Amino acid sequence: MNATTTGTRTLTIEREFAHPPEKVWRALTQPELLAEWLMKNDFQPVAGHKFNFRADPVPGWNGVTDCQVLTVDAPRKLSYSWADSGADAKNGVRTVVTFTLTATRGGTLLRMEQSGFRAGPDDRFHQGAQHGWQKMLGALEGVVARL
Repeated sequence: MNATTTGTRTLTIEREFAHPPEKVWRALTQPELLAEWLMKNDFQPVAGHKFNFRADPVPGWNGVTDCQVLTVDAPRKLSYSWADSGADAKNGVRTVVTFTLTATRGGTLLRMEQSGFRAGPDDRFHQGAQHGWQKMLGALEGVVARL
């Protein structure tokens, strides 16, 4: 689930979906569907597009995540940067989230990787991401199931 390379850590989660990659892709790339399982957003599946995820602020987080689409290879691979916003941006978390979809006999294997957590300064964020992504990917399953 986790790897360490040159002072950074990667969180990896794999989930099998009983649906074709095209359905899972829709839930990853259509802003209104993305908002249902992840966060409100102004996402567009276009490489270079800058966007934000938005949620209610909590202590230690202003509720905004700054992102930029890095890779769009429908319906196989999607990646975007993921960074703290506002006053936290300078020394905050800066990672890359990558979704890889592989067709299987029963549907789709989804691999989610969030890479670039700095060992030490980002440990609590890495731990929070482990819990958060499990919950969000569970919600993604519900969205995909009703498409």
